[in-house]
Amino acid sequence: MRAKYALPALAAAAALLLTGCVDNSTPATSGTDTSSSAPTIEVDDAAAALVPADVADTGSLVIGTDAEYAPNEYKNEAGDPIGWGIEIAEGIAAKLGLEPEYQIAKFDNIIPSVMGGKVDIGESSFTATVERQEQVDFVNYYNTGIQWASPKGKEVDPNDACGLKVAVQATTFEDTDEVPAKSDACVAAGKPPIDKQKYDTQAEATNAVVLGKADALSADTPVTGYAIAQTDDKLQAAGDAFEEAPYGIAVAKGSELTTAVQAALQSMIDDGSYQAILDEWGVAAGAIDEATINPATNG
Repeated sequence: MRAKYALPALAAAAALLLTGCVDNSTPATSGTDTSSSAPTIEVDDAAAALVPADVADTGSLVIGTDAEYAPNEYKNEAGDPIGWGIEIAEGIAAKLGLEPEYQIAKFDNIIPSVMGGKVDIGESSFTATVERQEQVDFVNYYNTGIQWASPKGKEVDPNDACGLKVAVQATTFEDTDEVPAKSDACVAAGKPPIDKQKYDTQAEATNAVVLGKADALSADTPVTGYAIAQTDDKLQAAGDAFEEAPYGIAVAKGSELTTAVQAALQSMIDDGSYQAILDEWGVAAGAIDEATINPATNG
């Protein structure tokens, strides 16, 4: 299934762009309020009872995120993490009777932080791949696809991008799996490889295309939709969305906290607060009905 995402509320953000570049400090929702728009969420006693004592005793749920992947996770003007993924993480904390506490880190440092106990969970648009599931457990909270974008008026086919420059955020699925696989197919067919250009943040990858340094970008569908909306008609979708896969919240392998997070998320799905968050951010097409553990193998 190829999900398509409409982000009409994001168009207003384009007016705040400077020199044609993306400014992800601007909130995705309209207006100037940078506070969370998440609905009020009550504690779920059954889910809270599943929280391990060492976490419950702290009163906090420490959440690792890179906050560089708008509109899923990014920073407002004060530097605080916002986005629909952040609001879901906050909702999970609320269901568990815990206060969310954020540690912002590079994307590739978050799973090691979960494994090492430096954070309780990782919420950073992780595609729940089999390889990652060997390191941590995942609770599925969303289904997404991959969407490419190119400069307005420049037609790019993601299935025939041999020899093109393609921008990606470093260590994302697009960087580690999707674009390399396409490039390998080019070489196998006797064509030039894709020139993959890695950037530390998605904003930098998007700006590379806007400024003509790259022919296209590859990112998760809601992220590409946001980039197109924010760049004030400078980008266009390239091809259809493809390769639908689950997002997962990362929890230490074998931790009792995994079932607590699953129960909290399922409670949000059941009471409608989960759907309300996705509707508010215009990304409801990827909604799930059931929170599952390790969806890449058990979904």
